[in-house]
Parts: sequence; C-alpha cells; structure tokens
Amino acid sequence: MDFAFDYNMFRLMFNMVFFIIIGMFVFIIVKNIKTWNQNNHSPRLDVEAEVVSKRTDVSFNNHMGGNASMVLPGPTIYYAAFQVESGDRMEFKISGTEYGQLAIKDRGKLSFQGSRFLSFSRYF
Repeated sequence: MDFAFDYNMFRLMFNMVFFIIIGMFVFIIVKNIKTWNQNNHSPRLDVEAEVVSKRTDVSFNNHMGGNASMVLPGPTIYYAAFQVESGDRMEFKISGTEYGQLAIKDRGKLSFQGSRFLSFSRYF
C-alpha cells in the first residue's frame, strides 16, 4: 500500500470522528436550550398531587492508578413521581434536599413549569 493513501485515510477518519463528536455536542446544547426555552414559555401550574415514587440515579467513575483500580461514586440525580387528580403521573428531577423531605403517599400542592419542578408543599 501507498503511504500517502494510508495518511489520507487516517486524516479522513480523524476528521470524521472529530466532526461527529462536535456534532453531538452541538445537538445536546441545542436540545437543552430548546427544553429551557419551552419551560420558560410554559405556564406555571399549581395542582393537587400525591408522591407515588422516588428514585435516584448514581453514576460511578472508574479511576486507574498504577496497579490499583478504584470505583468512586459520581453525582447523584434525584427524581420524584407525582400523580395528579386526573390520574396522570409526572416525574421530575429534584434536589437532594427536596428528595429527603418527600415521602411516598405525601399529598400536597405541586408547582411546576413545563418539565421543570418548582416546589411541593405538603398538606398536614
């Protein structure tokens, strides 16, 4: 094989991978801006709701150092699902503090804007 052909093929593959990665970043940024904009243009709603489930999503980071390998916990994302009077269920990403204060079967007033959780005020 010709060295020039190998080099040109390498450059082509390198450029393709580079532009695919850049394209993925642009897609994610545009998608997040679109969601943020839709939430900002949605009305703020306050509805009666009940907490029906809670869950967490923990990611782990692998660290390799010499002969040892360590698995360290990464950021934790908290979610809560609410059921409104109409029977619809909605799941929102919430803060860790809010997650700790919620209990399943809590009833109260849920405030949200689009897909953005704002607050939940429990009834006593």
